[in-house]
Amino acid sequence: MKTQITTLMLCFALSVFGQNLDKAKVVNRLAQIMDNNYVYPEKGQAMKELIQNKLEKGEYNQYASETAFADALQADLRSVINDRHIRVAFDEERVKAIENRDPNGGRRPPANFGFEKSEILEGNIGYLDLRGFMDIRFAEEVAVPAMNKLIEADAIIFDLRKNGGGSPSMIRFICSYLFKKPTHLNTFYWRPADNYSETWTDPSLASKTKEDIPVFILTSDYTFSAAEEFTYDLKNLNRATVIGETTGGGAHPGGPIVINQGFLVNVPQGRAINPVTKTNWEGVGVEPHIKMDADAALDRALELARKAISLTINK
Repeated sequence: MKTQITTLMLCFALSVFGQNLDKAKVVNRLAQIMDNNYVYPEKGQAMKELIQNKLEKGEYNQYASETAFADALQADLRSVINDRHIRVAFDEERVKAIENRDPNGGRRPPANFGFEKSEILEGNIGYLDLRGFMDIRFAEEVAVPAMNKLIEADAIIFDLRKNGGGSPSMIRFICSYLFKKPTHLNTFYWRPADNYSETWTDPSLASKTKEDIPVFILTSDYTFSAAEEFTYDLKNLNRATVIGETTGGGAHPGGPIVINQGFLVNVPQGRAINPVTKTNWEGVGVEPHIKMDADAALDRALELARKAISLTINK
């Protein structure tokens, strides 16, 4: 009897779900979006064909909720290429915010624009616990005083262990304190426009530049996207020592696109091209100079910072 009731409830849920949602419209629009925008055209086309074939075979009929349907679509797209920037979601509030041109894409920005903690530790070591790389246009009032303070230290530790990414504009801003001359950080190829954009430091953005100040970056397997770019850029410019765990492996930037009926997809539309390596960290992450458990990385960085400062003083 209990099994029969459960079955009836499931059938009812599927029936109601089916009445309220036109899955074909979601799948066909998503297929079009990925085909037209995904950074690798052949992969975008493969995604389109896969989900449309599954739709024709009725394989999406089994999902009893919008969330389950979104999860299935995301898994199918990622089965073509394991790109963690691909995200499909059902979120009517966020869709509404995007349609109203919310500058944060319908997401609440992190507290204090990601600047969780900015302080000068014993021994004149600057420490920044940064939880996100927010667009400098919105975070300037926090970012400027924080970096103006940190650049007065004798060494700086950037803690990105809980940083999931953000905007290249903040990367440019912070890195501008670390180079005396304009320095090429990164290039992006953008598939929809079929063009390239470059990111360079700009010393005029900084109150002071210190091209020789020792820099340490802490990473974890959570460190992702823009946080990885910051790490990868400075590592390959021989401008920082990276300590911790290999990062998450997301080098394809993009943004959310509304599908329809409350669904949206984050579409990777570009790829990073580092001016030094001519490649990026997609799928492999950024390998630290000193690989160790993320929880122990700060103590190791402090030890190395003290040694670096001591060597500078005794020159």
